[in-house]
Amino acid sequence: MSNATAVDGGVRKGKLGQRIAYACGNLGQSAFYNAMSTYFVVYVTSCLFSGVDKALAAKLIGVITSLVVIIRIAEIFIDPLLGNIVDNTTTKWGRFRPWQFIGGAVSAVLLAIVFSGMFGLVNVNTTLFIVLFVITFVVLDVFYSLRDISYWGMIPALSSDSHERSTYTSLGSFTGSIGYNGITIVVIPIVTYFSYMFTGKHAESQSGWTAFGIIVMLLGILTAWTVAFGTKESTSALRAKAQKNGNPLEAFKALFQNDQLLWVALSYLLYAIANVATTGVLLFLFKFVLDNPAAYSATGVIALVAGLIMAPLYPILNKRIPRRYLYIGGMISMIVAYVLLGLFSTNIVVVFIALVLFYVPGTLIQMTAILSLTDSIEYGQLKNGKRNEAVTLSVRPMLDKIGGALSNGITGFIAVAAGMTGSATAADMTPANIHTFEVCAFYVPLVLIVLSLLVFTFKVKISEKMHAEIVEQLEAKLTAGEVSDEEAKTVETVEAVNEKAKTLTE
Repeated sequence: MSNATAVDGGVRKGKLGQRIAYACGNLGQSAFYNAMSTYFVVYVTSCLFSGVDKALAAKLIGVITSLVVIIRIAEIFIDPLLGNIVDNTTTKWGRFRPWQFIGGAVSAVLLAIVFSGMFGLVNVNTTLFIVLFVITFVVLDVFYSLRDISYWGMIPALSSDSHERSTYTSLGSFTGSIGYNGITIVVIPIVTYFSYMFTGKHAESQSGWTAFGIIVMLLGILTAWTVAFGTKESTSALRAKAQKNGNPLEAFKALFQNDQLLWVALSYLLYAIANVATTGVLLFLFKFVLDNPAAYSATGVIALVAGLIMAPLYPILNKRIPRRYLYIGGMISMIVAYVLLGLFSTNIVVVFIALVLFYVPGTLIQMTAILSLTDSIEYGQLKNGKRNEAVTLSVRPMLDKIGGALSNGITGFIAVAAGMTGSATAADMTPANIHTFEVCAFYVPLVLIVLSLLVFTFKVKISEKMHAEIVEQLEAKLTAGEVSDEEAKTVETVEAVNEKAKTLTE
């Protein structure tokens, strides 16, 4: 009896330690993503070219933001190939952990270099800076993608139990909210503090942004290596069969044959572009419109608290409310938020009310999209006779990358169009500047949110009920021998078949 208890306790302890290690990974990963998708362009527009002639600086900002958009959009087509590389990795560490170790370290170091202005090269030779920047950014983006894809793709390798998998997903989302929004809280204090330490002035400086980059780098390496050394991949027949699943050509083919995957992806993409584009310029709202940059940190607090509450609340709500309605309700909340931000951008009280309505539904929308994408795996399997897990799971990083790329371009465009660059202050803003900002930051994203809602409402059919029916059909085909074991032995069908066999024997 005591031995059994000890074994059970050891298993629970092992699971707890692995859960904590896995959860830590998205803390640094999300902080990294926010630093690159939001604050890198803020750094570029406000500080990177501060020592350059204003007219030339505007051109260079345009060049950098355009290059970022082009590079990141070009690289999204590489993500399924990177997923294929991860799937075919064979080491004594397993398939995913090596990419946490390597991808986490390389991408983090390169991020610090980018935030240093390539060690000040920008002030020495702008042409050489642009060339080296492109090379560095491409390598950074590839290794970040390897880390991101291997992180979320690792979940099936950690456990074959569906409940345990949902636990890992929830933990990753929970810590991701802390990492992403925590950066929003600390970015201004960090930049301001280190700028003052090195320059003696209470203003943003290159030294402050370099320090910020180094801090994000250290957090990125620490959390990636926590996953690499703190988790252990399981081995099973299911995983062995998944290893044989597809080549790069089949990876792209699977994406375009799964219509529900594409509709969910389109709806999420429209949301992601709107969301990241707005969060990318909220600092400009506080700095140039409200003339209260210190209050910007409260934005991160709102987002952080919303994520901490809504992440664990989502499964509870979803037991009573179909996720379709959670998604629609979240979208309506965001629409109201955008209307308030557009109409009352100079009223700080209304702005904070709007930000609550903006951030609270984020988890509802994102978790629904992730679960719908996951369920589309079985839908694609039933429709096409082929199960493509890794390829499907690589779609979400692709969508986030597209959103981040377009956000970089939008943020840079807004900064230049609204005159919010370099040493400009709130006193320099004209009504035309503020109107331009409102249109680009709130009204254009509002249109994207409405389109996202329409796509999801009228085109996305995959739901909990539909997914259950799909699993039943797959089970029936498997039982009848219409689908081979190689293709159809999913966790759900195996459990269903075993349950039926158990019932018959009883």
